[in-house]
Amino acid sequence: MTILHIDSSISGDTSVSRQLSAAAVARIVATQPGAEMIYRDLVASPLDHYIVTDKPCNDTAGSAFSAAVLEEFLAAETIVIGAPLYNFTISSQLKAWIDRIVISGVTFSFGEQGPVGLAGDKRVIILVSRGLAYQAGTPTGALEHVETLLNGIFGFIGIKPEVIVAEGLIFGPEARAGAIVGAEAAIADLLAQAA
Repeated sequence: MTILHIDSSISGDTSVSRQLSAAAVARIVATQPGAEMIYRDLVASPLDHYIVTDKPCNDTAGSAFSAAVLEEFLAAETIVIGAPLYNFTISSQLKAWIDRIVISGVTFSFGEQGPVGLAGDKRVIILVSRGLAYQAGTPTGALEHVETLLNGIFGFIGIKPEVIVAEGLIFGPEARAGAIVGAEAAIADLLAQAA
């Protein structure tokens, strides 16, 4: 089994999404002896913004790099993504990675009925962290564009991601600790169900 671990938080050691993605990967590795792990820190090693000449089929350095990022994704059976909410959406670092995996003819195609996802043989686990509460019915609920965006993008390429959320992190140390404990319990639950 190959696990691709993606982190996209700019918060370094204080990052909740990094803490949760590491916890998820550790639990998966514990149940999969010999699993190959690939780690990509999109902040420590950011990808350039995607431009049209970066498409994997072109003959440029950017294209070759994009093809390598795409191949890394395609080779993984399980992808774990730490995805904090910044200004109501994903980080620009994560968007630059996504632009290299949503590729026509490779991860999706268009059929008579519209788009067809071609990457459905993968498991994607997304660990979302949010400072405020963005659940439906909250004052900021309509501004949540991490969970909704990533569900849409991965759904488009044929994958139903599993999403775990830690939110309300700015409401004090107790709220933060409670959100982390709840998310860690959800990780344990999710992975136990798959065992």
